[in-house]
Amino acid sequence: MDIILVPGMWLDASSWHDVVPVLEAAGHRAHPVTLPGMESREADRSKVALGDHVNAVVERIDAASAPVVLVGHSAGADLVWAAVDARPDRVARAILVGGIPSAAGAALVSGYDAVDGEIPLPEWSAFDDADLAGLDDAMRARFRERAIPSPAQVLAGPQRYTDERRRDVPVTAVSTEYSSDELHGWMVEYADAMREFTSIRDVTLVDLPTGHWPQFSRPVELAELILGQPPLDAGDSGAAASRR
Repeated sequence: MDIILVPGMWLDASSWHDVVPVLEAAGHRAHPVTLPGMESREADRSKVALGDHVNAVVERIDAASAPVVLVGHSAGADLVWAAVDARPDRVARAILVGGIPSAAGAALVSGYDAVDGEIPLPEWSAFDDADLAGLDDAMRARFRERAIPSPAQVLAGPQRYTDERRRDVPVTAVSTEYSSDELHGWMVEYADAMREFTSIRDVTLVDLPTGHWPQFSRPVELAELILGQPPLDAGDSGAAASRR
């Protein structure tokens, strides 16, 4: 099966480097994505908008053998879900790692300052300890060395949906720096912001305890978790799962 891997902020296709071999060893075709404007630090991101990133994922879906599995990390979860909305009949499952879909009309990410139309990776002090769990000094240094500023227009959105069939596509939500129990609580506490997520009809909640970047801190376990989700079904990944 074709597995399309969509990175989050500041990352390109290489961020999936340690995940891809495990997926391919299981007989699947892994397609890590470098999104428009994320080709290098020197790339022109000034006019890259949310639609450009969503279209890049949709193009990968169209080029692959249907059905596909989409995996999105952090803000990449928003891109994956927008792509599901564009191609609901071609996606077998969406796996959202450390992120959930924004509500229609909302921005993907807020709270970061844009500099000349882009958002650079902040200092580590801007993140919670839970976010950084599992990243030692060497990992943090490699992350910062490879980090590419994200286009501010992409993160500002707004998110748009048009096809109600997206709600029927099965979703696995992987909790990393937070737990599935915390996610359940947020569904109640932040009901309006979570309305897109809670409208999905088939959601499996899975815990992978680590920081916000499991593709760096626990790549093999993340790959095994992906393989353990239907229709990939490579066996029990060992992670705790519950169905909402």
